[in-house]
Amino acid sequence: MDDTTPPAVGDDAPGFTAPVADGDGITPRSLDAYLDGTPTVLAFFPAAFSGTCTEEFCTFRDRLGPLASDAATVLGISTDLPWALAEFRDAESLPFPLVADNDGVICADYGVRTRYERLGIDGVARRSVLVLGADGVVTYRWLADEPGNEPDYAAVEEAVRDAAEG
Repeated sequence: MDDTTPPAVGDDAPGFTAPVADGDGITPRSLDAYLDGTPTVLAFFPAAFSGTCTEEFCTFRDRLGPLASDAATVLGISTDLPWALAEFRDAESLPFPLVADNDGVICADYGVRTRYERLGIDGVARRSVLVLGADGVVTYRWLADEPGNEPDYAAVEEAVRDAAEG
């Protein structure tokens, strides 16, 4: 998969291993470690502590946090360094892990690597949400078409429920 084509619904999600900031500190983990019989939500975001990203992840915390405890895994993915993600996770009381893709390989593999025009920064994550079934197949995909757009959280919740049933 090139860095311009995100996986479509029905595609296998590309695997990865990267530093993850979670309740246990910062540890390298693979996507396979999270595919444990429940759906997995991959939420790509451009930058920790930015206004829209903070709003988005607090909404994920409040709406998907309860799902993440039993019915799904939520992973935030950004090109930020793992220590910045650990601080962001702690500052916003996020109950789910944040994946550090500081070399941009995961974003490229998922076709969501982009340029943050307002700041002139290349290689950040395009705001995107993919829901994976327990088998790692993409069951839902949303890609921001404009900077600052947020996902339809109700649609993400529905996609998680559908993936859990499917």
